[in-house]
Amino acid sequence: MTEDFYELLEVDRSATGEEIKRSYRALARQYHPDANPGDPEAEARFKEISVAYETLRDPEKRRQYDTFGIQGVASGMGGQPMDGFGISDLFDAFFGGDPFGGRRGAAGPPRGMDGEAGIELTLEEAAFGVTKPIDLRMPVECDRCDGSGCEPGTFPSECPTCQGSGEIRQIRKSILGQMVTAAPCTDCGGMGSQIHSPCKDCRGDGRVSASRTIDVEVPAGIDDGQRLRLPGRGPAGPRGGIPGDLYVGIHVLPHPEFERQGDDLVQVRRIGFAQAALGTHLTVETLDGEESLVVPPGTQAGRVFRLKQRGVTRLRSRGRGDLLVRVDIEVPEKLSSEEGALLRQLAELRGEDVAPEKDHKFFSRIRSAFQ
Repeated sequence: MTEDFYELLEVDRSATGEEIKRSYRALARQYHPDANPGDPEAEARFKEISVAYETLRDPEKRRQYDTFGIQGVASGMGGQPMDGFGISDLFDAFFGGDPFGGRRGAAGPPRGMDGEAGIELTLEEAAFGVTKPIDLRMPVECDRCDGSGCEPGTFPSECPTCQGSGEIRQIRKSILGQMVTAAPCTDCGGMGSQIHSPCKDCRGDGRVSASRTIDVEVPAGIDDGQRLRLPGRGPAGPRGGIPGDLYVGIHVLPHPEFERQGDDLVQVRRIGFAQAALGTHLTVETLDGEESLVVPPGTQAGRVFRLKQRGVTRLRSRGRGDLLVRVDIEVPEKLSSEEGALLRQLAELRGEDVAPEKDHKFFSRIRSAFQ
């Protein structure tokens, strides 16, 4: 990989501090180890761009780098050896070693905590995907100090207690020999540096609480109860630390017409027994609009008609589920005398035994008494 800090951050040598910061943020989100678990190349790239940013964000270090290159930055850090000095050595000089071998592997600002939010969707939005804005109040980077925690024009100094390592090591004797224990430095909070002129807005934390609107891209096919992870979109880390992730819980509102079953949708349609016996044409509501459905003669109660590719978009594969239309045959509770006479004629033609008409009147009186 290149050791040109400007190429690492993908900016021109004339880039402003704001342009450098903006590019670093985008690259840090892309190569952060949390977003690339088990990828040593991404981890190494993240280390390199972190070193480049720590150098170019500091006007004095940037001037030394522009004039003398990496050796100039190293010589300005207290006499580091210059022969064979490379970016990995400079990383050790800045951060005290590898920060990914454990929490106390190096000093520096910690990663921000993860945040949680919730979002409500209609069935149509869940089926086809949508971009929804959500309003959140959370810690964000302080604009006055650009997240450093220092008053503009000032910089943190190395902690004299831990010499910038962020930890205090103690050697203790035991029956097993000497034991080395390490604990975060209490004077600098494990940062490795101290702020003597804290920012007036954030009081040295590098963060302030503010409202932000975040656009959430909801993929098609998301289901109720699932969560989306937005890497690097959560609360800011203290003193310029990498932001945490934002987890968005999904709640899909009930639909008056459809019940979702996986990627399929179920709709219940009631038809009369004459329609079931003789057949009919139904106009069916789908997520894509109205469609015609032919119900053949002799349809039985509970029969399911399948309209292919009219369901929910499949989240992790191509295509869509189906729309299942289940037929429910409606039996009238009240009949006129003409309707009753016609049904009795039909029953007689089909050889079906039915209750006598006087029984029908008797049951009608009983039903009326209890209503």
